[in-house]
Amino acid sequence: MEIIIKLGQFLLSLSLLIVLHELGHFIPAKAFKTRVEKFYLFFDVKFSLLKKKIGETEYGIGWLPLGGYVKIAGMIDESMDKEQMALPPKPWEFRSKPAWQRLIIMLGGVTVNFILAFVIYIGMAFVYGDLYIENKDVKDGIWVSNPVVSKIGLQTGDKILAVDGSPVEKFHELNEKILLGKSIEIEREGQRKTINLPVNFIDQLLSGEKISMVQLRIPFVVSGTLEDSPNADKVQPKDIITSFNGKPVQYADQVLAEVENAKGKTVPVTVKRGEEELQIALKVSDSAKMGIGYAGGLPYDNIEKLGLYKVNREQYGFLESFPVGIEKGKNQLTGYG
Repeated sequence: MEIIIKLGQFLLSLSLLIVLHELGHFIPAKAFKTRVEKFYLFFDVKFSLLKKKIGETEYGIGWLPLGGYVKIAGMIDESMDKEQMALPPKPWEFRSKPAWQRLIIMLGGVTVNFILAFVIYIGMAFVYGDLYIENKDVKDGIWVSNPVVSKIGLQTGDKILAVDGSPVEKFHELNEKILLGKSIEIEREGQRKTINLPVNFIDQLLSGEKISMVQLRIPFVVSGTLEDSPNADKVQPKDIITSFNGKPVQYADQVLAEVENAKGKTVPVTVKRGEEELQIALKVSDSAKMGIGYAGGLPYDNIEKLGLYKVNREQYGFLESFPVGIEKGKNQLTGYG
């Protein structure tokens, strides 16, 4: 039943996006007195599920949920109707319209998608606000698992104080600031130090593993096990390793370091399962593998429940959400670029 509900939600979301995109073509076409012969949600290959003609346009729902289309007279589109193009152009056809009108009709769908993205970000800012962890609250420093970042001198446990001399207030801003920065000021074991980023730092990142530069240090929360793992029956998803080979461990990086030191051994481990603490023994292969997966990141709700970090909430009023949402959309757009 759950699968059916999720499938229904997916199709409903997809349908909304398709209809809005096609309206981006449909509305300017109608505004410029261009005939629209069909407006379809999903493709009607051979037959359609529903259809109704209103005026000169046939509206319908196809059976193939791979998109949708508007069939505009005098334009080769998804319908691939080439017969019409062999006839002389009519005043109501797309090909008879001025170039600027044709351009607006063609770009209408993409324009709607672009505007919709910003509307979604504005809506999210209004409904959910901002959840963030202040950088100063990350008392035990960052987690560095990216070899390129390790090579420049950053280490797990370093506290990042500033990038290019400017303090970083929110932890989730660190990666972007470092990527665009030239120097990082850190605190390591009570000592301040400045790390200068190499000129070709971005090139090194692009050629290396696609791993986040710095991450929050989080516990080793079991996400699952490999089928052939000798430890498959020892742990369950959501178990948290709190002690490994007799040593208390608070973070996943500490567990991974201890695993490296326990190659080929069977070691005592404490896991927290709900409110219980269980004593088990885990086997570590000669190649420092346990066959156990762990969560690479945790939702803020879980972080808060575990008492790891203080999660701050910033709510926005309706008008306040507009500049915030637009800024988030711009950041996302430039991030893809």
